[in-house]
Amino acid sequence: MTRSKVTLAYIGDVNARKACFRKRQKGIMKKVSEITVLCGIQACVIIKNPFNSEIEVWPNPEKAKQVIERYHTASIKNETKNMTQEGLLELKISKAQDKLDKQRKENNEKKMTQAMLDYMKTRKLPNDLTVAYLEDMDKFAEQYMKKIENKIAILD
Repeated sequence: MTRSKVTLAYIGDVNARKACFRKRQKGIMKKVSEITVLCGIQACVIIKNPFNSEIEVWPNPEKAKQVIERYHTASIKNETKNMTQEGLLELKISKAQDKLDKQRKENNEKKMTQAMLDYMKTRKLPNDLTVAYLEDMDKFAEQYMKKIENKIAILD
């Protein structure tokens, strides 16, 4: 027989809320105890009781402190592995920037190829070309010639 779904809502009755808190606190402590035994891990639980000022610590404060210290030293060592939201976004931005640069390079090569083909057809250059554009076109033509020479060398 399955349990009915528990509706999560604030318990208005103080006595019922205290009883529920005690029951669930014991359940959490038991679950953590079981997982440490079954999986052979170290774990701790720290629960602040809202009905009085006491703090429950399992298994004991010294062992809990050791677990927390181990967690802090491990998180410092694995800082490169564990990404923050900011680090993850920076990585995504970097990848997107690299992709954009690659696409711009491809677009520029296509534009240069088209300009070279247009020049070969008409033997005329547009009047609005800058010196920098002509230098880029010269550099592109040299690279294109090297690629062609390499392909010819491979075929021979």
